[in-house]
Amino acid sequence: QVQLVESGGGSVQAGGSLRLSCAASINTYSMYCMGWFRQAPGKEREGLATITGGGSTTYADSVKGRFTISRDNAQKTLYLQMNSLKPEDTAMYYCAAHGWIGGDCANYRLTGAYDYWGQGTQVTVSS
Repeated sequence: QVQLVESGGGSVQAGGSLRLSCAASINTYSMYCMGWFRQAPGKEREGLATITGGGSTTYADSVKGRFTISRDNAQKTLYLQMNSLKPEDTAMYYCAAHGWIGGDCANYRLTGAYDYWGQGTQVTVSS
């Protein structure tokens, strides 16, 4: 059974940084695509970034250049480094996974393609 646990959220002022982590209990972690998503109150869940088991990444335009997704396959941990945070980045942040056999991850816009989800960690950015 796959379990994902996010951590690292908190409150920060605009312009600040946070690093989110997602610890996975997956036997074959490198065989999974991983992604970061967020959902603000009253809004749909938004895909932010994905990373294949081999380390290839994609980013949504809203976070490109500010956020960096990475993974440590040995530690079975996913990361999201968030810099230059803005008040509009305030949301619950989730990590998610789907099986991967090569090629690209499912597009970050396709939240339904991700089979496993964490419980989320709250990020609040104040102006």
